[in-house]
This record gives sequence, structure tokens and C-alpha cells, in this order.
Amino acid sequence: MMANYREQIGEYLELEKKILDTLPVDDIDKVMNVLENARLSGKRIYTCGNGGSASTASHMRCDFNKGVSYNQDIKYDMECLSDSVPMMMAIANDLSYDDIFVVPLRNKIKPGDVLIGISGSGNSENVIRAFTYANEVGAQTIAFTGYSGGKLKEIAKHNIHVAVDNMQITEDIHLVLNHMMMYILANANG
Repeated sequence: MMANYREQIGEYLELEKKILDTLPVDDIDKVMNVLENARLSGKRIYTCGNGGSASTASHMRCDFNKGVSYNQDIKYDMECLSDSVPMMMAIANDLSYDDIFVVPLRNKIKPGDVLIGISGSGNSENVIRAFTYANEVGAQTIAFTGYSGGKLKEIAKHNIHVAVDNMQITEDIHLVLNHMMMYILANANG
């Protein structure tokens, strides 16, 4: 027996296309300029997120450090805070899961550096704490959010909001944003 999922597949794809058409192009353009200015001025960019968003944060690090930077004289310096499992587990065990991103930032982030936080809900406490600290030290903060944008949308200096109440489509589009920026920047500067 084979089930017929065609209707649900069509609905999902239609919603994804509809949301793609609503993306804030001006906000994306501003974020790309913040990233390029950080690269050209030798600033470090940190990324972070939880679950699928952690995967996108790590993917972004790979795409920018290798993909965008490969043929450039001045390269991206991007670090994913979600990639250090031993550090995260030590902080979660000894302090709090809510501190897994802010503690390493206290050791490194400097004024003018950039923090990118990816959170579908915009309410991940560990990302919010990292943004609060980054804002206090004069770093640039960029949020990728979905749903209402949550608290992260309010405190981020820059936000790309995916206005949909669907985590899968939010996460899909956050990865599309990464690939789109990577593609454009790699070809503009190659």
C-alpha cells in the first residue's frame, strides 16, 4: 500500500513560496553590508543557535569561511559557538544551559565584532543572553527569526524576520538566506 501525500506536499511548497516572496529585501541587504564591513575591517563574526538553528549557524560558518572567502585576499573570520560541544556541556553542567553562548563571548567578543543568532521563535534564552552581552560591549547583533520574532527581534540591531508560524519553513528559509548571501558575496568578490 502506498499513501498519497501529494496534497500535503503541494500545501507545504505553496506556503514556502508565499513566505519567500515576503522576505524583507532591505533588511537582507543591510545585513550583507554589516557582514562585508566586518570582513573588510578584520572583525570576527560569531554565530549561534539551538537544534536545527545550530546546524544553520555551523553551516554559515563553513559557507563564509570557505565558500565566500576562498578567492578573497581579505577573508571572513567566522566562529560558530554552537560547534564546541565540550564547552557547551561544561557550561550547561556547571552553570546553566542559558549561559552556553554568553560565557565564551565574554572571553572574546570585542566592539565592532558581529554576533548572528538564529532562533525560530526568537525566544531562546541562551541566544538572548548572548545578544544582551554583545550589545553591551558594542558589537553588531543580527537575528534570524520566525514566528513573531520574539524578544530577539526586539533587541537585535538587525533582524531578518521570516513571518510564518511554522518551524520547518522558518528553518528552511534561514538556510536559504545563508546560501543566498554566500552565493551573492562569493560571486561579487571572487
